[in-house]
Amino acid sequence: MLKQLKQLSTEGIIRPLDYQFARFLHSLCDDPILSLFSALVSYELGQGNACLDLNRWQSSSLFCNHSDHDQVKIFWDSVRQHDQVKATGLTAYLLSLEIVSDGTTPAPLVTDNGYLYLYRYWLYETNVAHFLSNNKILHLNVTRANSSLNQLFSRNYAALLKQCQARKSDKGIRQTITQWLNIHHPDDINWTQIIPCIRQATIPDDLQKLDRLIPEEQCLDWQKIAVASAISHSFSVISGGPGTGKTTTVTRLLALLAQLDTINKHAPIIKLVAPTGKAAARLTESMTHALEHLLSSAAQDNDIYQVIPRQAETVHRLLGVRMGKPGFIHGRDNPLHLDILVVDEASMIDLPLMSALLDALPSHARLILLGDHHQLASVEAGSVLGDICAGAANNYSQPFSEQLNHLTGFVLPNTVNQHKSVVQDAICLLQKSYRFSRSSGIGTLAYAINRGDYKTASDVFSAGFNDIALHDISDHDYSTLIHLCAQAYLPYIIAIQQQLPPKDILRKFRFFRLLCALRDGKFGVSMLNKTIEEQLEQQQLINREYTWYEGRPVMITRNDHAQGLYNGDIGIAIKSPDGKLRINFDQPDGSLKQLLPSRMPEHETVFAMTVHKSQGSEFSHTAMILPDTMNQVLTRELIYTGITRARQHLDLFCTQSVLRQSIKRLTQRTSGLGHRLQKR
Repeated sequence: MLKQLKQLSTEGIIRPLDYQFARFLHSLCDDPILSLFSALVSYELGQGNACLDLNRWQSSSLFCNHSDHDQVKIFWDSVRQHDQVKATGLTAYLLSLEIVSDGTTPAPLVTDNGYLYLYRYWLYETNVAHFLSNNKILHLNVTRANSSLNQLFSRNYAALLKQCQARKSDKGIRQTITQWLNIHHPDDINWTQIIPCIRQATIPDDLQKLDRLIPEEQCLDWQKIAVASAISHSFSVISGGPGTGKTTTVTRLLALLAQLDTINKHAPIIKLVAPTGKAAARLTESMTHALEHLLSSAAQDNDIYQVIPRQAETVHRLLGVRMGKPGFIHGRDNPLHLDILVVDEASMIDLPLMSALLDALPSHARLILLGDHHQLASVEAGSVLGDICAGAANNYSQPFSEQLNHLTGFVLPNTVNQHKSVVQDAICLLQKSYRFSRSSGIGTLAYAINRGDYKTASDVFSAGFNDIALHDISDHDYSTLIHLCAQAYLPYIIAIQQQLPPKDILRKFRFFRLLCALRDGKFGVSMLNKTIEEQLEQQQLINREYTWYEGRPVMITRNDHAQGLYNGDIGIAIKSPDGKLRINFDQPDGSLKQLLPSRMPEHETVFAMTVHKSQGSEFSHTAMILPDTMNQVLTRELIYTGITRARQHLDLFCTQSVLRQSIKRLTQRTSGLGHRLQKR
């Protein structure tokens, strides 16, 4: 068996690591079936799966659809024809081996609920499941919480009046009020009284009548529901697409928690984290803006907002990296000193890191996850946010729905008697995009892709939207893409020529980015970076006489804790006043880090980057290119993640065939976490 596995490794069907793992376990237990499944569970881990589903081991999807390979066929035949496997079943056979356990005792491999795990990953998954299954429903003073919620989400009649006065028609006023007040069923409203009220109003106080004409039970603000749900649980999730107001919502949530705790004469310790340095920098920026906005319109004591931090950090920095050692400084025996932890871009957090983070939380702490569960899962194994949100549809249990009604005044449309999952009442999916209006092609396209609706997605490009464009990938269009990139990067290069401050140059570089699905080949990051550099040099915008040239943008590809730079951080080489070239990086705290080229950690040029690396970032203008033939990395989640990096304009370069196949193909990571969260 080992000989055949080595051959698969040589052919690149499995990794050398998978073969070596099987070889190691073979040294502990000489069993050919064990050797095969040892290699397979290691291989699945490399594919992002936390475990191997033993109920589908004969599926053609295993070994990445190499089921037609002669050796793979022989493998499966040998398992099917094994007398003891036929007699007892595969799981029972594996459990009969001394190095396989059901989890009650440590062993290299564990079978549990029909899944085969590496012991370490079984521990991670059971640890996360245990934490989530013990989510506490917290006691609240409902009357006080309702009052505070109403204050936080009070109607801004000054802004509404200004919006309505800009509308000429009654229909326009009706649409504005419906959107502004989040009216759930507009046809149930008596507009014959409301329109005259708006027409006659001259000052915001004239709109106070709307409190009676449009009571809260006629409205449904999911941001307010998200806050109400989160204050009711020790663990909560706020998920939503781009522009749905996740940061604004969590800022209001933290303000309310600070207010409630201040009443108890205790100012909470709040920490903000994100998986990567750039995601932490973006969270810092968006939290600062959200706080400034709320402070300018705050009806309550502004001191409450001083408790909320502006600065975010990476999860690794919060946990404390042990230099040269595995694990973190903070853990079960040395918990973090905090009361509330907010984790942004939670879809990027893999199973081991989530387990470490939960281990480090003090028992009294609140945990709030923010993210978009429709995005790509983490690069490493697991899809924790996706597993938590699987099946979530804002259909709360009847008892909790009643509590939400008391807290918010809203009547929830969908309720169930009891959830199968223990965490569903703690999840809120934000519904309304404040970034993409009905006239936005990007928003319409994202919604269609999320639903797997290729026809609508395809029609969007010919519907007259001015913020999206679809291009083929012929040689002519490929050349068009290169020229488009050179033109889009021109502003940051001009900023360098004008000797603007480094932070201004970095800001201009963030305006545009080319995203790729692949790393290699004509449509991959490596080739496109090289081709864009050649085009810029041909236009005499850069001088590539040396590897390091002024204007070269680079991305860190491996964490360097000593330098304080992390995988995904982006910097630009700029000449300092002393004439030396230094690579400049924005830091999450707003400062600037400058390094000489000789001190740089592992890095690569970044005119183009993969969609995976773009998570946690947004660009005013995004171009995305897909390969001309289908590839296993192309999925609905990848397409959705790529297009939603664009804030104002998207250029998509692909064939209709590849786009259609990608939208239809959902990522399905194997995990037992969803099963563990089911109520027994």
